[in-house]
Amino acid sequence: MIKDIICVAIDDEPMALSVISGFCERKGNCRLVTFTDPHEALLHIDEIRPELVFLDIEMDGTSGLDVAESLPKDCAVIFTTAYAQYALDGYDLGVVDFLHKPFSYSRFEKAFEKAALVVEYVRSKMNTRVITVKEEYLNVPIPVSEIIYIEAMNNYCRIFRTGNLVTQTRMTLKSLIDILPAEGFVRIHRSFVVAADKVSSFNKKEVYLSGGKVLPVGRQYVENIEI
Repeated sequence: MIKDIICVAIDDEPMALSVISGFCERKGNCRLVTFTDPHEALLHIDEIRPELVFLDIEMDGTSGLDVAESLPKDCAVIFTTAYAQYALDGYDLGVVDFLHKPFSYSRFEKAFEKAALVVEYVRSKMNTRVITVKEEYLNVPIPVSEIIYIEAMNNYCRIFRTGNLVTQTRMTLKSLIDILPAEGFVRIHRSFVVAADKVSSFNKKEVYLSGGKVLPVGRQYVENIEI
């Protein structure tokens, strides 16, 4: 769970998604969620928080170019399309690569490895990130790398940090998720978000953190972890 790249594939052709799923399984090092409806995909983007998106361009009633502009800015994008004329548009949007259908596994692998370098760079930036929250009347800067897990408690949250530090803030869990880096944190329960690099082991019911803390996994969040 810690090292795998979180991926989403959006294509209105189930066969195309099947190809990407098979290639991702063969490649390894990724967790993939697929969507045939781009609008549904965008509704779940904040929840899934993908690091890499495989995106078709010409979908029924929707342009992948528009979808790409709605994705998080630190998300790597690979266009997958049968229409080569869109290649320039893709590069103008800053996508990592352009896969012209039908593409081979070797070509897919090359694109994936390029995207993995982008993801690694984004992850390295995350380690130096700092978020600022308000505790009572003070602004408290918190290095993201210090966060172990966050617990929602009614109208506030407790942020558990390395060094036995706990910061309590009157923010909702969703508000905290919105300011955290898109990669590195996993929501496992309606009340808990954990730092992926602080997880020692897990199953469908519980997550075990490096310091010995055990947290429950909510049924609706099981898909957020790799089992």
